[in-house]
Amino acid sequence: MAGYILRRLLLMIPTLIGIMAINFAVVQFAPGGPVEKVIAKLQGTDIGATDRFTGAGADLGGQSPDQMSGEAITSKYRGAQGLDPEFIKKLEKEFGFDKPPLERFGLMLWNYARFDFGESYFRSISVIDLIKEKLPVSISLGLWMTLLSYGISIPLGIAKAVRDGSRFDVWTSFVIAVGYAVPSFLFGILLIVLFAGGSFWSIFPLRGLTSEGWSAMAWPERILDYFWHMALPLLAMATHAFATTTLLVKNSFLDEIRKQYVLTARMKGLSERKVLYGHVFRNAMLIVIAGFPGAFIASFFAGSLLIETIFSLDGLGLLSFESVINRDYAVVFATLYVFSLMGLVINILSDLTYMWIDPRIDFESREV
Repeated sequence: MAGYILRRLLLMIPTLIGIMAINFAVVQFAPGGPVEKVIAKLQGTDIGATDRFTGAGADLGGQSPDQMSGEAITSKYRGAQGLDPEFIKKLEKEFGFDKPPLERFGLMLWNYARFDFGESYFRSISVIDLIKEKLPVSISLGLWMTLLSYGISIPLGIAKAVRDGSRFDVWTSFVIAVGYAVPSFLFGILLIVLFAGGSFWSIFPLRGLTSEGWSAMAWPERILDYFWHMALPLLAMATHAFATTTLLVKNSFLDEIRKQYVLTARMKGLSERKVLYGHVFRNAMLIVIAGFPGAFIASFFAGSLLIETIFSLDGLGLLSFESVINRDYAVVFATLYVFSLMGLVINILSDLTYMWIDPRIDFESREV
Protein backbone atom coordinates (compact mmCIF):
# COMPACT_ATOMS: atom_id res chain seq x y z
CA MET A 1 0.00 0.00 0.00
CA ALA A 2 2.74 2.44 1.00
CA GLY A 3 4.71 1.48 -2.12
CA TYR A 4 1.74 2.22 -4.38
CA ILE A 5 1.16 5.62 -2.78
CA LEU A 6 4.86 6.45 -3.14
CA ARG A 7 4.83 5.49 -6.83
CA ARG A 8 1.78 7.63 -7.47
CA LEU A 9 3.33 10.60 -5.66
CA LEU A 10 6.54 10.25 -7.68
CA LEU A 11 4.53 9.99 -10.90
CA MET A 12 2.96 13.37 -10.10
CA ILE A 13 6.32 15.07 -10.70
CA PRO A 14 6.73 14.27 -14.44
CA THR A 15 3.00 14.74 -14.93
CA LEU A 16 3.09 18.27 -13.50
CA ILE A 17 6.24 19.08 -15.50
CA GLY A 18 4.55 17.85 -18.69
CA ILE A 19 1.42 19.92 -18.07
CA MET A 20 3.40 23.06 -17.34
CA ALA A 21 5.76 22.47 -20.30
CA ILE A 22 2.95 22.12 -22.83
CA ASN A 23 1.17 25.25 -21.64
CA PHE A 24 4.44 27.19 -21.41
CA ALA A 25 5.23 26.25 -25.02
CA VAL A 26 1.76 27.31 -26.17
CA VAL A 27 2.17 30.71 -24.51
CA GLN A 28 5.48 31.27 -26.30
CA PHE A 29 3.72 31.07 -29.68
CA ALA A 30 0.51 32.83 -28.66
CA PRO A 31 0.15 36.42 -29.90
CA GLY A 32 0.30 39.19 -27.35
CA GLY A 33 1.83 39.23 -23.89
CA PRO A 34 2.27 41.43 -20.82
CA VAL A 35 4.70 43.75 -22.62
CA GLU A 36 2.22 44.25 -25.46
CA LYS A 37 -0.47 44.76 -22.83
CA VAL A 38 1.40 47.68 -21.27
CA ILE A 39 2.15 49.13 -24.71
CA ALA A 40 -1.52 48.90 -25.67
CA LYS A 41 -2.42 50.61 -22.40
CA LEU A 42 -0.03 53.43 -23.24
CA GLN A 43 -1.42 53.79 -26.75
CA GLY A 44 -5.01 53.73 -25.49
CA THR A 45 -5.89 50.59 -27.46
CA ASP A 46 -6.17 48.15 -24.57
CA ILE A 47 -9.43 46.16 -24.48
CA GLY A 48 -8.63 43.81 -21.60
CA ALA A 49 -11.08 42.41 -19.12
CA THR A 50 -9.92 44.68 -16.33
CA ASP A 51 -7.90 47.84 -15.87
CA ARG A 52 -6.20 46.88 -12.63
CA PHE A 53 -2.69 47.91 -13.73
CA THR A 54 -1.30 48.63 -10.29
CA GLY A 55 1.68 46.26 -10.17
CA ALA A 56 5.07 46.00 -11.79
CA GLY A 57 3.82 46.37 -15.32
CA ALA A 58 2.18 49.66 -14.47
CA ASP A 59 5.41 51.26 -13.31
CA LEU A 60 6.06 53.55 -16.24
CA GLY A 61 8.38 55.91 -14.42
CA GLY A 62 5.80 58.69 -14.55
CA GLN A 63 6.14 58.87 -18.32
CA SER A 64 3.42 59.17 -20.91
CA PRO A 65 3.83 58.02 -24.52
CA ASP A 66 4.51 61.52 -25.83
CA GLN A 67 7.08 62.14 -23.08
CA MET A 68 9.23 59.12 -23.98
CA SER A 69 12.28 59.89 -25.99
CA GLY A 70 13.64 58.03 -28.95
CA GLU A 71 12.94 57.95 -32.63
CA ALA A 72 10.55 55.49 -34.20
CA ILE A 73 12.08 52.04 -33.92
CA THR A 74 11.54 48.66 -35.43
CA SER A 75 10.35 46.41 -32.62
CA LYS A 76 9.08 42.87 -32.26
CA TYR A 77 6.22 44.32 -30.20
CA ARG A 78 3.22 45.60 -32.11
CA GLY A 79 2.53 49.26 -31.37
CA ALA A 80 6.00 49.89 -29.89
CA GLN A 81 7.09 52.29 -32.65
CA GLY A 82 8.02 55.61 -31.13
CA LEU A 83 8.79 54.24 -27.68
CA ASP A 84 12.24 54.38 -26.12
CA PRO A 85 14.09 51.05 -26.61
CA GLU A 86 15.38 51.32 -23.05
CA PHE A 87 11.81 51.49 -21.81
CA ILE A 88 10.98 48.29 -23.71
CA LYS A 89 14.02 46.57 -22.19
CA LYS A 90 12.91 47.72 -18.75
CA LEU A 91 9.50 46.16 -19.29
CA GLU A 92 11.07 42.90 -20.46
CA LYS A 93 13.26 42.77 -17.35
CA GLU A 94 10.32 43.46 -15.02
CA PHE A 95 8.31 40.63 -16.58
CA GLY A 96 11.31 38.29 -16.78
CA PHE A 97 11.40 38.19 -20.58
CA ASP A 98 15.06 39.25 -20.69
CA LYS A 99 15.99 35.59 -20.13
CA PRO A 100 15.83 32.71 -22.66
CA PRO A 101 12.61 30.60 -22.59
CA LEU A 102 14.29 27.45 -21.21
CA GLU A 103 15.88 29.41 -18.37
CA ARG A 104 12.54 31.04 -17.55
CA PHE A 105 10.79 27.66 -17.56
CA GLY A 106 13.41 26.07 -15.29
CA LEU A 107 13.24 28.99 -12.88
CA MET A 108 9.44 28.78 -12.83
CA LEU A 109 9.52 25.06 -11.98
CA TRP A 110 12.05 25.62 -9.21
CA ASN A 111 9.95 28.40 -7.68
CA TYR A 112 6.69 26.46 -8.03
CA ALA A 113 8.23 23.42 -6.31
CA ARG A 114 8.66 25.71 -3.27
CA PHE A 115 5.19 27.26 -3.81
CA ASP A 116 6.80 30.57 -4.65
CA PHE A 117 4.54 32.00 -7.35
CA GLY A 118 5.96 35.52 -7.34
CA GLU A 119 3.79 38.58 -7.77
CA SER A 120 1.00 39.37 -10.19
CA TYR A 121 2.10 41.44 -13.17
CA PHE A 122 -0.72 43.93 -12.90
CA ARG A 123 -1.92 43.73 -9.28
CA SER A 124 -0.10 44.90 -6.18
CA ILE A 125 -0.35 41.51 -4.46
CA SER A 126 1.57 38.25 -4.44
CA VAL A 127 0.07 35.41 -6.48
CA ILE A 128 -0.14 33.05 -3.48
CA ASP A 129 -2.14 35.64 -1.51
CA LEU A 130 -4.37 36.16 -4.54
CA ILE A 131 -5.03 32.42 -4.82
CA LYS A 132 -5.74 32.15 -1.07
CA GLU A 133 -8.23 34.98 -1.42
CA LYS A 134 -10.11 33.41 -4.33
CA LEU A 135 -9.80 29.70 -3.51
CA PRO A 136 -12.60 29.47 -0.87
CA VAL A 137 -15.18 30.68 -3.40
CA SER A 138 -14.28 28.00 -5.95
CA ILE A 139 -14.04 25.24 -3.34
CA SER A 140 -17.41 26.23 -1.90
CA LEU A 141 -19.03 26.26 -5.32
CA GLY A 142 -17.51 22.97 -6.44
CA LEU A 143 -18.18 21.14 -3.18
CA TRP A 144 -21.82 22.15 -2.89
CA MET A 145 -22.43 21.38 -6.56
CA THR A 146 -20.94 17.90 -6.22
CA LEU A 147 -22.86 17.12 -3.02
CA LEU A 148 -26.11 18.40 -4.56
CA SER A 149 -25.74 16.40 -7.77
CA TYR A 150 -24.78 13.21 -5.91
CA GLY A 151 -27.49 13.71 -3.31
CA ILE A 152 -30.11 13.70 -6.05
CA SER A 153 -28.49 11.33 -8.55
CA ILE A 154 -27.82 8.36 -6.26
CA PRO A 155 -31.41 7.82 -5.01
CA LEU A 156 -32.84 8.67 -8.42
CA GLY A 157 -30.44 6.31 -10.20
CA ILE A 158 -31.31 3.49 -7.80
CA ALA A 159 -35.05 4.12 -8.31
CA LYS A 160 -34.60 4.05 -12.09
CA ALA A 161 -32.62 0.79 -11.92
CA VAL A 162 -35.27 -0.90 -9.74
CA ARG A 163 -38.07 0.38 -12.02
CA ASP A 164 -36.20 -0.20 -15.27
CA GLY A 165 -38.56 0.08 -18.25
CA SER A 166 -41.44 1.53 -16.24
CA ARG A 167 -43.25 4.80 -16.97
CA PHE A 168 -41.23 6.45 -14.18
CA ASP A 169 -38.00 5.37 -15.86
CA VAL A 170 -39.13 6.70 -19.24
CA TRP A 171 -40.17 10.20 -18.21
CA THR A 172 -37.21 10.70 -15.88
CA SER A 173 -34.93 9.60 -18.75
CA PHE A 174 -36.43 12.37 -20.88
CA VAL A 175 -35.69 14.96 -18.16
CA ILE A 176 -32.14 13.61 -17.79
CA ALA A 177 -31.56 13.74 -21.54
CA VAL A 178 -32.58 17.40 -21.63
CA GLY A 179 -30.31 18.18 -18.68
CA TYR A 180 -27.42 16.36 -20.33
CA ALA A 181 -27.90 18.16 -23.65
CA VAL A 182 -28.06 21.70 -22.25
CA PRO A 183 -24.62 23.15 -21.34
CA SER A 184 -24.37 24.51 -17.81
CA PHE A 185 -23.28 27.97 -18.92
CA LEU A 186 -26.23 28.24 -21.33
CA PHE A 187 -28.63 27.15 -18.61
CA GLY A 188 -27.01 29.71 -16.31
CA ILE A 189 -27.70 32.50 -18.81
CA LEU A 190 -31.33 31.33 -19.03
CA LEU A 191 -31.63 31.46 -15.23
CA ILE A 192 -30.24 35.00 -15.21
CA VAL A 193 -32.73 36.11 -17.86
CA LEU A 194 -35.64 34.53 -16.00
CA PHE A 195 -34.87 35.06 -12.32
CA ALA A 196 -32.02 37.58 -11.89
CA GLY A 197 -33.51 40.71 -13.42
CA GLY A 198 -32.73 39.83 -17.02
CA SER A 199 -36.13 40.25 -18.65
CA PHE A 200 -38.68 38.71 -16.30
CA TRP A 201 -38.31 38.41 -12.51
CA SER A 202 -35.67 39.82 -10.18
CA ILE A 203 -35.76 37.19 -7.43
CA PHE A 204 -32.12 36.20 -7.01
CA PRO A 205 -28.97 38.38 -6.86
CA LEU A 206 -26.60 38.40 -9.80
CA ARG A 207 -23.24 39.13 -8.19
CA GLY A 208 -21.19 37.80 -5.30
CA LEU A 209 -21.78 35.19 -2.61
CA THR A 210 -23.11 37.53 0.08
CA SER A 211 -25.01 40.79 0.36
CA GLU A 212 -23.67 44.07 1.71
CA GLY A 213 -23.73 44.10 5.47
CA TRP A 214 -23.53 40.30 5.62
CA SER A 215 -21.10 40.37 8.55
CA ALA A 216 -23.61 42.34 10.64
CA MET A 217 -26.41 39.79 10.11
CA ALA A 218 -27.43 37.14 12.62
CA TRP A 219 -26.09 33.68 11.76
CA PRO A 220 -29.45 32.30 10.45
CA GLU A 221 -29.70 35.31 8.13
CA ARG A 222 -26.12 34.77 6.98
CA ILE A 223 -26.86 31.17 6.01
CA LEU A 224 -30.04 32.13 4.14
CA ASP A 225 -28.29 35.01 2.36
CA TYR A 226 -25.40 32.75 1.35
CA PHE A 227 -27.64 30.09 -0.20
CA TRP A 228 -29.81 32.82 -1.77
CA HIS A 229 -26.73 33.93 -3.70
CA MET A 230 -25.62 30.35 -4.42
CA ALA A 231 -29.00 29.10 -5.70
CA LEU A 232 -28.68 30.00 -9.39
CA PRO A 233 -24.97 29.13 -9.84
CA LEU A 234 -25.45 25.76 -8.12
CA LEU A 235 -28.54 24.97 -10.14
CA ALA A 236 -26.76 25.84 -13.38
CA MET A 237 -23.73 23.71 -12.52
CA ALA A 238 -25.60 20.74 -11.05
CA THR A 239 -27.97 20.17 -13.97
CA HIS A 240 -25.42 18.63 -16.32
CA ALA A 241 -23.56 16.75 -13.56
CA PHE A 242 -26.85 15.48 -12.15
CA ALA A 243 -27.80 13.94 -15.49
CA THR A 244 -24.43 12.24 -15.98
CA THR A 245 -24.24 10.82 -12.46
CA THR A 246 -27.82 9.52 -12.53
CA LEU A 247 -27.17 7.47 -15.65
CA LEU A 248 -23.92 6.20 -14.12
CA VAL A 249 -25.71 5.06 -10.95
CA LYS A 250 -28.55 3.41 -12.86
CA ASN A 251 -26.30 1.46 -15.23
CA SER A 252 -24.01 0.40 -12.40
CA PHE A 253 -26.91 -0.96 -10.36
CA LEU A 254 -28.45 -2.71 -13.37
CA ASP A 255 -25.15 -4.42 -14.07
CA GLU A 256 -24.88 -5.68 -10.49
CA ILE A 257 -28.53 -6.72 -10.19
CA ARG A 258 -28.13 -9.10 -13.13
CA LYS A 259 -25.17 -10.95 -11.59
CA GLN A 260 -25.32 -14.48 -10.17
CA TYR A 261 -24.71 -13.56 -6.52
CA VAL A 262 -27.89 -11.46 -6.51
CA LEU A 263 -29.94 -14.44 -7.75
CA THR A 264 -28.36 -16.59 -5.06
CA ALA A 265 -29.22 -14.06 -2.35
CA ARG A 266 -32.84 -13.97 -3.51
CA MET A 267 -33.05 -17.78 -3.52
CA LYS A 268 -31.90 -17.77 0.12
CA GLY A 269 -35.05 -15.82 0.97
CA LEU A 270 -33.54 -12.38 1.56
CA SER A 271 -35.89 -9.46 1.06
CA GLU A 272 -35.46 -7.27 -2.01
CA ARG A 273 -34.41 -4.36 0.18
CA LYS A 274 -31.80 -6.51 1.92
CA VAL A 275 -30.45 -7.72 -1.42
CA LEU A 276 -30.35 -4.23 -2.86
CA TYR A 277 -28.75 -2.38 0.04
CA GLY A 278 -26.92 -5.27 1.72
CA HIS A 279 -25.22 -6.73 -1.36
CA VAL A 280 -25.73 -4.72 -4.54
CA PHE A 281 -25.18 -1.24 -3.11
CA ARG A 282 -21.54 -1.68 -2.04
CA ASN A 283 -20.42 -3.17 -5.35
CA ALA A 284 -22.44 -0.81 -7.52
CA MET A 285 -21.23 2.29 -5.69
CA LEU A 286 -17.56 1.60 -6.43
CA ILE A 287 -17.68 3.14 -9.89
CA VAL A 288 -19.83 6.01 -8.59
CA ILE A 289 -17.32 6.82 -5.86
CA ALA A 290 -14.56 6.69 -8.44
CA GLY A 291 -16.38 9.40 -10.36
CA PHE A 292 -16.63 11.72 -7.35
CA PRO A 293 -13.14 13.24 -7.69
CA GLY A 294 -13.67 13.68 -11.41
CA ALA A 295 -16.96 15.49 -10.81
CA PHE A 296 -15.36 17.76 -8.23
CA ILE A 297 -12.39 18.59 -10.44
CA ALA A 298 -14.69 19.13 -13.45
CA SER A 299 -16.63 21.69 -11.44
CA PHE A 300 -13.32 23.29 -10.51
CA PHE A 301 -12.08 23.57 -14.09
CA ALA A 302 -14.97 24.10 -16.51
CA GLY A 303 -17.65 24.85 -13.93
CA SER A 304 -15.82 27.50 -11.95
CA LEU A 305 -14.41 29.16 -15.07
CA LEU A 306 -17.73 29.56 -16.86
CA ILE A 307 -20.17 29.90 -13.98
CA GLU A 308 -18.00 32.28 -11.96
CA THR A 309 -17.60 34.46 -15.03
CA ILE A 310 -21.33 34.48 -15.82
CA PHE A 311 -22.45 35.13 -12.23
CA SER A 312 -19.49 37.40 -11.32
CA LEU A 313 -18.33 35.19 -8.46
CA ASP A 314 -14.87 36.27 -7.38
CA GLY A 315 -13.17 32.84 -7.35
CA LEU A 316 -10.30 31.12 -9.13
CA GLY A 317 -12.34 30.64 -12.30
CA LEU A 318 -13.00 34.35 -12.76
CA LEU A 319 -9.43 35.11 -11.73
CA SER A 320 -8.08 32.71 -14.37
CA PHE A 321 -10.29 34.23 -17.06
CA GLU A 322 -9.24 37.79 -16.25
CA SER A 323 -5.59 36.77 -16.03
CA VAL A 324 -5.66 35.15 -19.48
CA ILE A 325 -7.33 38.20 -21.02
CA ASN A 326 -4.89 40.55 -19.29
CA ARG A 327 -1.87 38.32 -20.11
CA ASP A 328 -1.00 38.08 -16.42
CA TYR A 329 1.06 34.93 -16.95
CA ALA A 330 2.26 34.80 -13.34
CA VAL A 331 -1.35 34.20 -12.23
CA VAL A 332 -2.21 32.01 -15.24
CA PHE A 333 0.56 29.48 -14.60
CA ALA A 334 0.09 29.56 -10.83
CA THR A 335 -3.63 28.74 -11.07
CA LEU A 336 -2.86 26.04 -13.66
CA TYR A 337 -0.31 24.54 -11.27
CA VAL A 338 -2.78 24.61 -8.36
CA PHE A 339 -5.59 23.07 -10.43
CA SER A 340 -3.33 20.32 -11.76
CA LEU A 341 -1.84 19.51 -8.37
CA MET A 342 -5.27 19.31 -6.75
CA GLY A 343 -6.52 17.04 -9.52
CA LEU A 344 -3.62 14.61 -9.14
CA VAL A 345 -3.93 14.48 -5.35
CA ILE A 346 -7.68 13.90 -5.47
CA ASN A 347 -7.20 11.06 -7.97
CA ILE A 348 -4.92 9.35 -5.46
CA LEU A 349 -7.52 9.88 -2.73
CA SER A 350 -10.16 8.26 -4.95
CA ASP A 351 -8.04 5.12 -5.19
CA LEU A 352 -7.69 5.03 -1.41
CA THR A 353 -11.46 5.41 -1.14
CA TYR A 354 -11.81 2.34 -3.38
CA MET A 355 -9.87 0.33 -0.82
CA TRP A 356 -11.92 1.68 2.07
CA ILE A 357 -15.18 0.69 0.35
CA ASP A 358 -13.93 -2.71 -0.83
CA PRO A 359 -10.93 -4.19 1.05
CA ARG A 360 -10.64 -6.89 -1.62
CA ILE A 361 -8.86 -4.38 -3.87
CA ASP A 362 -5.10 -4.89 -3.63
CA PHE A 363 -3.05 -1.84 -4.51
CA GLU A 364 0.29 -3.57 -3.93
CA SER A 365 -0.25 -5.84 -6.95
CA ARG A 366 -1.50 -3.00 -9.15
CA GLU A 367 0.81 -1.46 -11.72
CA VAL A 368 0.77 2.31 -12.02
